[in-house]
Amino acid sequence: MTFENDTPWALLTDLYELTMAQSYVQEGMFEQATFSLFTRTLPTNRSYIVSSGLGNVLTYLANVHFSSEDIRYLQSTELFNSKFLDYLYNFRFTGEVWAIPEGCLGFAEEPLAEVTAPVPEAQIIESFLINQINFQSAIATKAARCVWAAEGRPVVDFSLRRTHGIDAALKAARSSYIAGCESTSNVLAGKWYGIPITGTMAHSFITSFSDEIESFRAYARSFPDDTVLLIDTYDTLTGVRNAIVVAKEMENSGHRLRAVRLDSGDLLELSKQVRAILDGEGLDYVRILVSGGLDEYRLEDLIKTGAAIDGFGVGTRMGVSSDAPYFDMAYKLVEFGGRPVLKLSTGKTSLVNPKQVYRCTDSDGQFSNDVLALRNESAPALGKPLLEKVMDAGGIIAPLPTLNETRERFKKEFSLLPQKFKELQNPPEYPVVLSRGLQELQSQTEQRIAMQTSGLAQVGCTIDPRTCSMG
Repeated sequence: MTFENDTPWALLTDLYELTMAQSYVQEGMFEQATFSLFTRTLPTNRSYIVSSGLGNVLTYLANVHFSSEDIRYLQSTELFNSKFLDYLYNFRFTGEVWAIPEGCLGFAEEPLAEVTAPVPEAQIIESFLINQINFQSAIATKAARCVWAAEGRPVVDFSLRRTHGIDAALKAARSSYIAGCESTSNVLAGKWYGIPITGTMAHSFITSFSDEIESFRAYARSFPDDTVLLIDTYDTLTGVRNAIVVAKEMENSGHRLRAVRLDSGDLLELSKQVRAILDGEGLDYVRILVSGGLDEYRLEDLIKTGAAIDGFGVGTRMGVSSDAPYFDMAYKLVEFGGRPVLKLSTGKTSLVNPKQVYRCTDSDGQFSNDVLALRNESAPALGKPLLEKVMDAGGIIAPLPTLNETRERFKKEFSLLPQKFKELQNPPEYPVVLSRGLQELQSQTEQRIAMQTSGLAQVGCTIDPRTCSMG
């Protein structure tokens, strides 16, 4: 089952979201609350995030509601009172969302999205937002690293069989395509999202024939204009020689063998040997594709050591983002009833108030640094505001971009990120600075809370966040 179209999925939330919401409703607390969705720190060897999943979130917010069946289930738990169940029966999201568009790059501490709504509404949707944006952004970021490591060679998503469930498999294909993968093996993802699909054969196809070469001939008869032969079932060098025989037969009938694929062994040395054998037979047009246990680190190593490889099928390690399967993503209350609020837990301090991210560039148009500011602060010189208002009064403001438009946005964004931040190991931290207005309001709020918790008299904030500027 997947989270697409107008499926409400209101119960896809953690229980404490509902218990908090009941208490809000019971206490008559319906003030406007702003929550910020951000990543505190990035995983090892990551300096950027590729934003993905916003479209699913907006579709969910526009349609979320509790069905009669949902209400009956909640009533059966005997946890909730009738007043709250009545509230849920009429529940709709009525708030607004500001967000970085899908395909854009974000960095640590920067909000990927901010939600403002009556506090019960904003609270109930938390789990779904983190679930969708966290996973999809992690996969898009992993895929971007693989595509960059491939240095222009096509990368195909082969992750379906080992991703963590149906929804993950589909969203991995979509997020990988946003980040530059050429196609996917996932046929349903191809249907739903319009992603080109790619696939050839498994070793079982070859072993089902009594002779390897006969399996190659059979496949070529079925797909004369799109034949890719898997040559490592028994012996790779024997396999490529069998492929050459079939390639010559295809030439005689007016067709061409498109590629051979390696899925095991020493890919560096085997690719060189296979390339030499193909070229020696006048088959320089036949490409060499590889798969099997690949990730960005392996791709980088193969290319730097001179492997004769024309394309990569990357599966498990990309589809689960094996070295960084999640981001330290949080959804924190930053303003309540017009009052700035924050969390001061050790190592988990949050930044107050609705915000805007300004991206600054150097004289060459390359990204130089970001400024994290209060929402209505004036922009710094050369700074472009990134968060856009994408939902108002519970409705999506403009048609969602197509997948290809999102893919092109990522391509443009990534081209403007200096190479040092793309390095696969130990990249420098991208500079994100706080505006003066945000620093001052943060300090004022921290001081006020410190005085309250120490039993001293309350102190009001001296800065109006709606008029504060960079100065």
